[in-house]
Amino acid sequence: MARVLVIGSGIAGLWTAVRAAEAGHDVELVTKAELAAGSTRHAQGGIAAAIFPDDAVERHVADTLDAGAGLCDPVAVRLLCEEGPARVRDLIRFGVAFDRGESGLERGLEAAHSRARILHAGGDATGAAIEAALVATVRRRAVAITEHATLLDLRVEDGRVTGAIVLDAAGRRVERIADAVVLATGGNGCLYRHTTNPSVATGDGVAAAWRAGAAVADLEFTQFHPTALAAPGTPLISEAVRGEGAVLRDASGARFLLDVDPRGELAPRDVVARAVWQRMQEQGGAPVLLDATAFDAAFLARRFPGVDRAIRSAGFDWSREAVPITPAAHYAMGGVATDRHGRTSMPGLFAVGECARTGVHGANRLASNSLLEAAVFAHRAARALATPAEAWPNSGVGARHAGAVRGGHGMSAYASGVAEAGADARVDRAALRELMWTHAGLVRDAAGLQEAAAQLDAWHAPEPVDRMTAEDRNLLDLARLTVAAALARRESVGAHFRSDAPSAASAARPELEAA
Repeated sequence: MARVLVIGSGIAGLWTAVRAAEAGHDVELVTKAELAAGSTRHAQGGIAAAIFPDDAVERHVADTLDAGAGLCDPVAVRLLCEEGPARVRDLIRFGVAFDRGESGLERGLEAAHSRARILHAGGDATGAAIEAALVATVRRRAVAITEHATLLDLRVEDGRVTGAIVLDAAGRRVERIADAVVLATGGNGCLYRHTTNPSVATGDGVAAAWRAGAAVADLEFTQFHPTALAAPGTPLISEAVRGEGAVLRDASGARFLLDVDPRGELAPRDVVARAVWQRMQEQGGAPVLLDATAFDAAFLARRFPGVDRAIRSAGFDWSREAVPITPAAHYAMGGVATDRHGRTSMPGLFAVGECARTGVHGANRLASNSLLEAAVFAHRAARALATPAEAWPNSGVGARHAGAVRGGHGMSAYASGVAEAGADARVDRAALRELMWTHAGLVRDAAGLQEAAAQLDAWHAPEPVDRMTAEDRNLLDLARLTVAAALARRESVGAHFRSDAPSAASAARPELEAA
């Protein structure tokens, strides 16, 4: 059995740790903050699965492929949708109490789904329920847990990942030796001024994997959620609110989305988010309004207790008035390139969850597929840990995918300026986030991206000595890579919209080969 180091404690990391320990591996789970911190507990909408009599795996597959704008890996999508129901049943066995009604499990509808198939718990507290159940489960397993330890870099020997270097709670650099490292470090929403992500979402795993030489892919695809409350902290307003029938109105009170897409508020997220952004520009920056006044206060508080508290805490009674919203960075579709077992281009290194690029999301994630992807592919990765690295059939994963690029010294042609030669100013996180929001946000063009690249090249990150400086280095690396990727993809597709080339691409890039 192997020594397994899992980095990250959302659904993907916890699931991997639980299943790896059950298989007899020696498992340590390292996380940057408290065990229950991270994006999973903030997930509101739910988890999608084709488990109801009027639904089918084929429908879920079709919806996922359609949302992904032609860039999904269809084999990975089929695995997701076929194995998803079993993983939902696992969650129930782990103790997740999904909401039930008189006829059984309740379900909701979200954008771009052809059927109501979204399971939720606690109304809009699905992620919190899943996180709590998995934290309780991992504490009952033989898993060593290290909290408040920040990933600095991966440990590499002869091209193989053999562990990681972390900063512990006392600020000391500590080496963790392992036969396999599983990155489950989540997304990078903190690249942008407006984000629904928690403060830990700084892309640590993707940046460390790239520095070690692993292939990364599709970093230009950041999903912007259409409805974050335009108030301090930009709290998320779940898409399930629109699934229940809430609508979006402009400053004049007009419902405008039906003029953009016949699906209106339930069009794919990239369509809705850009339409909201465009209407805000036309209104001089004034927010668009979410109108849920068709529902009474009791229903809103029961169905969406977390959203209800957030909105009322900001001073709004959304049962009586429309509330201001803005798009916000929400989810990273790209990340460390993996095969369908979570294996990366480097022996000894796995990636699962939001930090991984599995191919299931393509250019635009289907709502509520994120928790499902984490469960399905973490489960597959845990099984693959028993396979010796030298037997991996994917030693070239990423190199065979035209959207994947390798890290380390070979990246300079892809992201000019990543090497810090000539950098003359220490990066300022607030300025970086503003720069990315302005030039690499919902709408991009070559001129703005080139301006962003020049500014990013002029910044440097000092040698990390604590969590904050480690995160700053990761954000700067990822910002440079994201801008370079957005410049390289000259066509508009899914969440990547180039105003200087607005026609959607018709052809997908080559897929990862099956493993």
